[in-house]
Amino acid sequence: MIRRGAISLQSTIPRSRWDGHSKRRSLTLMWSQRRVVDYGLAKRAAVRSLHSGRASRGDVCDAQPYLLRAARHFGEPTERLCPVCERENVTNVTYVYGECLGRHAGQAKVTSELITMAHDYDEFRVYVVEVCQGCSWNHLTVSYVLGNGPPDLVGQA
Repeated sequence: MIRRGAISLQSTIPRSRWDGHSKRRSLTLMWSQRRVVDYGLAKRAAVRSLHSGRASRGDVCDAQPYLLRAARHFGEPTERLCPVCERENVTNVTYVYGECLGRHAGQAKVTSELITMAHDYDEFRVYVVEVCQGCSWNHLTVSYVLGNGPPDLVGQA
């Protein structure tokens, strides 16, 4: 779900660190988030193809062992049921990529690390993949850019 260019994925980091409340925080507090791409339409198309018989379960439930391991160790549980098996909740796995990240590029990160990284690096891309550890469903859900680099200048040439 996207609101005003920000993503609303729940994490377990208390808001108290920022605003004195003990409620759960969301990435809408990511001050540097920009260039958000939501892959919800592609996900719905993949699920629709599976249910209509145009795609097999093996086509859409093909998570690599590394991705399943990352989901187990770095993933953040959600309350969304897997759209394929409908037995387990999916887990969000977050990956970061960017030239400025050096050895951190391509690694799975937890949301709390993104907050620190957004302050420490100029610009890097974040990819969030939802994974079902039961049936191996996986799909890219959203990507966006974080970092303390110059803001995007929309509409200026």
